[in-house]
Amino acid sequence: MVNVIGLGYIGLPTALMLASHGVEVVGTDYSRKVVDSLSAGKMTFKEDGIEELFHAALDAGISFTTEYQKTDTYIISVPTPYDKFSKKVDPAYVSAAVKSVLAVAPKGAVIVIESTISPGTIDKSVRPVVEEFGYEAGRDVHLVHAPERIIPGNMVYELLHNNRTIGADDREVGERIKDLYASFCQGEIVVTDIRTAEMTKVVENTFRAVNIAFANELAKICRHDGMDVYEIIKICNMHPRVNILQPGPGVGGHCISVDPWFLVGDYPSLAKVIDESMRTNDGMPDFVLGRIYEIMRENGLKDISRVGLYGLTYKENVDDVRESPTLQLLESQARHLAAGLKAYDPFIGEDIVENQYHSLEDFLNDVDMVVIMVKHTQIRENMQQLAGKIVLDCQNIIDLPGVYHI
Repeated sequence: MVNVIGLGYIGLPTALMLASHGVEVVGTDYSRKVVDSLSAGKMTFKEDGIEELFHAALDAGISFTTEYQKTDTYIISVPTPYDKFSKKVDPAYVSAAVKSVLAVAPKGAVIVIESTISPGTIDKSVRPVVEEFGYEAGRDVHLVHAPERIIPGNMVYELLHNNRTIGADDREVGERIKDLYASFCQGEIVVTDIRTAEMTKVVENTFRAVNIAFANELAKICRHDGMDVYEIIKICNMHPRVNILQPGPGVGGHCISVDPWFLVGDYPSLAKVIDESMRTNDGMPDFVLGRIYEIMRENGLKDISRVGLYGLTYKENVDDVRESPTLQLLESQARHLAAGLKAYDPFIGEDIVENQYHSLEDFLNDVDMVVIMVKHTQIRENMQQLAGKIVLDCQNIIDLPGVYHI
């Protein structure tokens, strides 16, 4: 039996995928609300294909509880926030989960850390917990790092098809965990050491963050001299060895917007390019706010309350608002002592910001300017409703005269 600890955006899909492929799984979460909802057959977040996977796992016998189980394999997938000042990962949730596991785990159990962590976290924060219990890693319990590699909006497909990395102290244990993930993973699974596994996951997201920062900086340069950044990137990407990503209103989610800071926090004198790239990406919501004011002045629009932000999530077609650029923009607006921006997102059912709408029609009726922060399918299919509006398209999904871009 596998006990999956942490039933959020990563732990729950992993538990469901294992269970639906013949593995006996018990999911554990500290939240009674989450456990009760799942036990009642109700998913806790929206995701393409997740409902079908959920019911397949229920049919296979998956169960949910707040209690840790006594078994031979644990997968820990709890949050790893970072300190916005020191830029270091906060391993408290991981350490607490390991302590709770050790309190019930039999000797010889394997503890797999799926949570994204900075290089060296297992050495600095997990092994000491093991030693506090009088155990020796590699003899009494076995430590493994198997970082997740999935993105909200495409979780089910990526769980099945993405390659994976397994980091382990002991090669034989690593191969055993490889076989466990191979019960559903059709991608290549590489077994390596723990430190390498920690580093590769962070480096993957850092590479993308730096690429996005380059695109965002190009957007600012092109805006300065009236050039079309999208046309420039399109032509440059025709080169076989060039692949520039697209600029945008900011970077959200709990991977690209967070993981690179781990390297900055741990290697402040070395990670200079990464540091500057992250600051560039973090500055995009402010840049978009500046563009809003520029376009308002150009069009004689004086009332900020007649401007609406379309999209509150950090990416399209999900309900995940972690590190959302729109929320960052609204925070920036508050710092500038401005107020009144309206907001709407078809995936957010409850009020999370002021002046939030729950109907596209009502939202559009009450604004003169629409800022497209997120390229949800809904807005792509309702472009005609933007007729007569001033539009700032931060996602480059509208190719029409008169539409503004970042």
